[in-house]
Amino acid sequence: MGQVAALSLSRLSARCWQRLLWPGPARIPGGLPARSLSSMAASIRFSPAARSLFDEPLAITVQGLGPRQQVTLRTSLRDEAGELFEAHGRYQAADDGELDLARCPALPGGSFSGLEPMGLLWALQPRKPFWRLVKKDVQTPFRLQLEVLEGHGDPPGQLLAQAEHERLFLRDGVRRVPVREGRIRATLFLPPGNGPFPGIIDLYGTGGGLPEYRACLLANYGFAVLALAFYGYEDLPKEMKEFHLEYFEEAINYMLKHSQVKGPGVGLLGFSKGGDLCLSMASFLKGITATAVINGSVANVGAVLRYKDITIPPLGANAKRIKINKSGIADIVDALNNPLEGPNRQSFIPLEKAECRFLFIVGQDDHNWKSEFFAVEGSKHLQAHGKEKPEIVCYPGAGHYIEPPFFPMCSASMHLLVGKPVMWGGEPKAHSEAQRDAWQQIQAFFHRHLNGKPSGTTNKL
Repeated sequence: MGQVAALSLSRLSARCWQRLLWPGPARIPGGLPARSLSSMAASIRFSPAARSLFDEPLAITVQGLGPRQQVTLRTSLRDEAGELFEAHGRYQAADDGELDLARCPALPGGSFSGLEPMGLLWALQPRKPFWRLVKKDVQTPFRLQLEVLEGHGDPPGQLLAQAEHERLFLRDGVRRVPVREGRIRATLFLPPGNGPFPGIIDLYGTGGGLPEYRACLLANYGFAVLALAFYGYEDLPKEMKEFHLEYFEEAINYMLKHSQVKGPGVGLLGFSKGGDLCLSMASFLKGITATAVINGSVANVGAVLRYKDITIPPLGANAKRIKINKSGIADIVDALNNPLEGPNRQSFIPLEKAECRFLFIVGQDDHNWKSEFFAVEGSKHLQAHGKEKPEIVCYPGAGHYIEPPFFPMCSASMHLLVGKPVMWGGEPKAHSEAQRDAWQQIQAFFHRHLNGKPSGTTNKL
C-alpha cells in the first residue's frame, strides 16, 4: 500500500498492467466474461463470474480496450423500493488494452480516486436525498449493473460494454427459519452442515422492524444467528417508549434450548440502540458469554427499560444542543446529557453485573452520539469494579452506520426519534475500510469466546 501511494496516478495509469503490491481479490481460473453487447469489442470479466456474497470482494476487469484508452466505469443498482444508487470511476487502460481495477487506479473526477478495486461498490450513492441502502428480502440478490463508457466527459461518451452481477446475502445451504414462539418475533439463520453452532442474537437500532441482512451474512461464517425484532414489527409495540428485558430473556432461552445452538452461552451483537439493549441484557440476564457493540451507548437511551422490579430511565437530552446546517440536516452529537453527571447517572447501565467479554466497535466520526466516550467510560467502569478490560477498536473517519463490508456509507438520513434528517458522520473511504476490518474483528471475537463455558449462570440482580 505504501509503495502504491508513493506512485503518481499518471505513472500508475501508464504502467497499471504491472503487478503492484495490492491484496486484490483472488481471480477464479477459467472465469467466463460477463455478457457484453454483441457489437462491442470490449468485454467485462467478473470474478467470481456471475454471483458473489455481498460482503466478499469482487474483481472487475475490462478487456478489449485500446491502448491507454480513457473510459468511465459506471455502476448502479436499485433497492427494493426502486431507488437508484450510482457510482462512477474514470480510468485509463494499460498498453495492452486491459483495465484491471486491482492494478489500475481511478483518476480524479469520479466518485473516488486512487487504487480502489471495490470503489465502484462502496462509493454508490442514492439519487434520492437522505436514503440509505438496506436489504429487506435476503432471499433475493441485489443486481449490480456495470457499464463501460467512452472517455471522461460529463456525460461520458458511447456505451462500450455492459454486464450484470448478482450480490447475494444467503450462501448456499444456509437455512432461514422464521421464529414466532411465545412473544418472540425473529428470524433464525443456521449455517449448512451438522450443528450445533455458536449462537448470536443480533439487534439493530431505532429504525425498528426486523432487519435480517447482517444476521444472515454472519451465518455464512458458521454462526447460528437470531435477528430479533423489538418494536415496530407485527404485534410488537409500535413506538419506542418502554422495553421489558423479559422479552429479550425469552430470546436467549430460545437460543440456549435450540438443538442447533452450541451452548452453554450465546453472543450478543448490537448496533446503536441495539447496542445499549445488548449491554442491558448482558448486565441483567444469564447465559451470555460475549457481547459486541457497534457505536452503542453505555446509558439506556430513548425508552424506559424495565426488568422485574428494576426501572432504568432513558438518558436525558437537550434539543437546544442540536445544530441545523444550511441544508436542514441536524447534527445531534451533543444532544444527549452526560450519563456520569447528576440524575443522568440513573441511566448508566450497571455493566459491573455482567459476566461476559465485551467488544466495542467505535466510529470516531460518529455524529449520532459520542460512541468513543461511551466505550471509554464503559471500560473505566468495568475495570473500577474489578472486571476485565473490554476490547475497544476505534476507526478514524468512520461514522455511525458501520455495516457489513461494501455497504455504501450513509452520511445523512431520517431519524425516527428526531423527526428530521440527521448527519451520521464518516468519510466514505475510511468508513469503507472500517466496515471491512470491523466485520473481521466481530467474527474473530465471537469465534474466540463462544466455544467455552458461559461466564454467567445465575441472575445478576
